[in-house]
Amino acid sequence: LLGGYTRAAQDDVLLCGTVAYLPPPPPGGYDLDGLARLAPPHPARPAPAEGEILRGGDHRLFWSLSFALTADTWKRIGGFHEGYTGYGGEDTDFASTAAHRGVDLWWVGGAPAYHQHHPTEQPPVQHIDDILRNGALYKERWGSWPMEGWLRAFEARGLVQYLPATDTWRRR
Repeated sequence: LLGGYTRAAQDDVLLCGTVAYLPPPPPGGYDLDGLARLAPPHPARPAPAEGEILRGGDHRLFWSLSFALTADTWKRIGGFHEGYTGYGGEDTDFASTAAHRGVDLWWVGGAPAYHQHHPTEQPPVQHIDDILRNGALYKERWGSWPMEGWLRAFEARGLVQYLPATDTWRRR
């Protein structure tokens, strides 16, 4: 992970590696040398080969689960916006700020990260209030709603309502 990022690092670039979600651990824990066999990279993100760099990435795919950048690039972006609380939106905002400030996004092969298994719910209903609040902040800052897939899934369950006249979402 660190070696892949170190080899690719340069100013004005946001580096992202692959992320894989591990299955529940077997008795005795994971074989750390075999993690790549247990979990392939997430299918919704680019997965460059070892040593390959894919330049000009889509900032909307940024995940803070695994990323790297130089200190100067961090300063140029300005860090994460502190208005986001709880779950959702902060990564999208960070990447939007990076794009707005001319920071490119590259996918780095050979920088894999593995997300430990934990129970999840799709969509993440337990975070609905955070997603509505943080989504509204993002909309205020950038003019569009993030996490639209989750918002539409909540709507399909009758949990939220979209109000087109005001371009807002609210809890039902």
